Amino acid sequence: MKSSATRNTILFAVIVILVFLSFNFYRSEIKSFFYLISSPVQKIFWQGGKNISNFFNFWTDVRFSQKKIEILEEKNIQLLTENEQLKSLKDENDVLRSALDLQLQKQFDLVLGQTIFRDSTKDFITIDKGSNDGIAVDMPVITSKNILCGKVFEVYSDFSRIMLVSSSLSSFDAKISDSDIYGVVKGKDGFNMEITLIPREQDIIVGNLVTTSPLEGIFPRGLLIGEIKDINKKDTEPFQSANIRPLFEAQDLNMVFIILRAK
Repeated sequence: MKSSATRNTILFAVIVILVFLSFNFYRSEIKSFFYLISSPVQKIFWQGGKNISNFFNFWTDVRFSQKKIEILEEKNIQLLTENEQLKSLKDENDVLRSALDLQLQKQFDLVLGQTIFRDSTKDFITIDKGSNDGIAVDMPVITSKNILCGKVFEVYSDFSRIMLVSSSLSSFDAKISDSDIYGVVKGKDGFNMEITLIPREQDIIVGNLVTTSPLEGIFPRGLLIGEIKDINKKDTEPFQSANIRPLFEAQDLNMVFIILRAK
């Protein structure tokens, strides 16, 4: 009996060990099978995670690059602004030097204005000086070469509108230089002018200079206006006229002097 019981005990132990070993074996196989079937999915998630990570890294790099571009653009704009300020200062110095060469400051009290807008269709310009700078309506406006280019038409606190002598709204007394011939200068727009009401018997020729008249109440006498370009004369009319070429050009109007008063 004892021997039978012992054999039974040993047999039971062996069975338990085999079952245990069998269970571990199958658990390993199950794990292996699970990893096998899940590996493609895990790869997808892994690759997806890498792609998502790369995606966010890409946009982070883009935002960083955009920020660098914005910084560079700001610096570029700053450099352009500084360059423009230096250019404007140089232009202003050139204009003042030209005025000094002609000793304009000895003749007039002047204010230097810079053009900020130009209406070429009506021959008007707007400058950056106004009543705060002592400017008033009808004050004469000249170039740095002492050439009459217009008068103050409208005044605001910090800017003024200038009517050029070539504006169709402009009309004033003038004379032919070095002569006693007088007439009236009228603007025709587009930098065009004419002098009219010159007696037919008076001799004028192409190239004669036209200056402001002492009879003119607004402009100082002797300011250059332009030169005779061609003459319109008819025997049947008592007066003749002539077209005038202005002595100033568009670039001369970038900076102008306003005459506050003659000395």
